[in-house]
Amino acid sequence: MAMEETVSPARLSDSDPPKPQPVDDPRLRPRSSSHWMPAGIVAGALSVVAVGWILVERAEAAVNTVALAAAPKPVTAIVARETTFRETHKYIGTLRPWVEANVGPQFVSAYVNTVLVRPGASVKANDVLATLDCRYASASSLAVAAEARAIDARQKAIADESARLNSLLDGGFVSPNEAEQKQAQSTSEQAQLAAERAKLASSGLAVNDCVLRAPFDGEISVRTIDPGAFVRPGTSIVTIVDRSTVRMTFDVPEGDFDAVAPEAPLSIGVLATDKTIAGAVARRSPAADPDTRTVHVEADLENSNHVFPVNTTGEVTIQVGQAKPAVTIPLVAASITGSNAAVFVIEGDIVHKRMFEIRGEQGSDLYLDTTLKPGSLVVTEGRELLAEGDRVAVTETKSSQETLTGRPAPRNVRFPEVTP
Repeated sequence: MAMEETVSPARLSDSDPPKPQPVDDPRLRPRSSSHWMPAGIVAGALSVVAVGWILVERAEAAVNTVALAAAPKPVTAIVARETTFRETHKYIGTLRPWVEANVGPQFVSAYVNTVLVRPGASVKANDVLATLDCRYASASSLAVAAEARAIDARQKAIADESARLNSLLDGGFVSPNEAEQKQAQSTSEQAQLAAERAKLASSGLAVNDCVLRAPFDGEISVRTIDPGAFVRPGTSIVTIVDRSTVRMTFDVPEGDFDAVAPEAPLSIGVLATDKTIAGAVARRSPAADPDTRTVHVEADLENSNHVFPVNTTGEVTIQVGQAKPAVTIPLVAASITGSNAAVFVIEGDIVHKRMFEIRGEQGSDLYLDTTLKPGSLVVTEGRELLAEGDRVAVTETKSSQETLTGRPAPRNVRFPEVTP
């Protein structure tokens, strides 16, 4: 009998199939970057936090934590200058020619034949300016002259007959009544002759009026009539002026009577030529106008070169009183109320509102009492936002020349003291 083969456990274990061994495949290895991913996330988070912190700090830095009322206010200032002020009075007047005439007919009405001049023409005395059609006046003058000659002949005949009758009166050949009648008739004819001669002289004036001549040397300023127009006595055809000497005429209030005494110095600004010339009062009316209570004043200006046009506007400036010490600032640096001016004066970095008495003003300058110390800084721009005690920061200090002209003043130039 066959024996069964007994298999031991150890043998069975040796006969088990072998276990699989791990394979060293690089693709199955874990990636090394996975170890740095948490660190990257942390770094990104920190970067975002840092950027946010920077933005917050920047925003907070731009916020003004100082109250606006406590911040210095920017202003522009000017230095008050010491000077003197003398009160001036100004008047508006007219530059008149020395002589002016409107040339036209005086006795006749007629049509204009010729006008020989135009504005700007220079003429001499007795130069013909215009002629009129005076045929009727000439014919009338001839008729009157003939009538006068006839009366003269009759008067001579009657006078001779009266003389003969008077010689016969002594011999009794004629009656006294007859002699007296002849004498009266001779006297009547003589009177008629005188009347005709007067009429002839009148006709001669009318004829002479037909030729219009220049009454003096001068220039034609206006021509109002052209040939062909009908003119009557009093109608002006041309106007002639003599401006070798110009009269500056103006009126002043009666209270300024003493200020415009003859020989008082003055300056005249001619608006037409933008020139200022010096002069003196030549004439002053002794009485005021009863309606306006003003006094008429004239000043003579030599104008032989015909620089100044006439019938134009002039501004007269006369200084009155004595010069007084003053401090000058621009008008823009003050608020005027009555006879006082409010000014912002800078002391350190604090501004103070002060009131000063006004001495006067001239052009763009304001003259104040010397209680405003010369050299003080006065606010010119930015004063609208200021109040008493405000802090200020002077951004620019302007000179008087810059304030008036708007242009920077030249360097190394000393501004002279101005005495109005």
